[in-house]
Amino acid sequence: MKRTLSACAIPMMLSGCYVVPVSPEQVDRLTTLLDQAQRAQVANAPVIGPTKPVPAGASAAATAKEVPPIAIPAGPTTLYARLYPMNDIATENGMVSGRVTSLMNGKGRFQVLYRGEPLTGEATRVSGEDRKGVASAWGPNGTFMSCEYQMMSYVRGAGTCNFSDGAKYQVHVGN
Repeated sequence: MKRTLSACAIPMMLSGCYVVPVSPEQVDRLTTLLDQAQRAQVANAPVIGPTKPVPAGASAAATAKEVPPIAIPAGPTTLYARLYPMNDIATENGMVSGRVTSLMNGKGRFQVLYRGEPLTGEATRVSGEDRKGVASAWGPNGTFMSCEYQMMSYVRGAGTCNFSDGAKYQVHVGN
């Protein structure tokens, strides 16, 4: 059991996460660039189904203002989660990172390494809500966490996570 746990923990620890200090202006710029990239993907996506004819007398600028639908990836997508401390207990450990593998059906697998212990669980959208969800994870030493989140798109969201030791984190999900 211990050997299997070590075999799973080593790749997760070596997954290549880096902490890079950025200013709020740089975060805003990065968010803007990510939104522009997502819009470009949607604009370049093939149109499926019937298209609306342009009414007579309507200008191209008027039809360009229509908001395109959100592009849904075809299969499972890995999203990275960054957890930032919100209280003194969380500050002792610092930022935590993890992964969510979204199955694109309202469910996903969640993994995070907390204080050297791999926590594994699942994320599920709340029934009747297409953006809100909950995530739970558990580790072999008894550590557990629970999160509530809201997705702004299929690949970006935010929320809060509480750990069994009293640590509270702000979570940001997305690439």
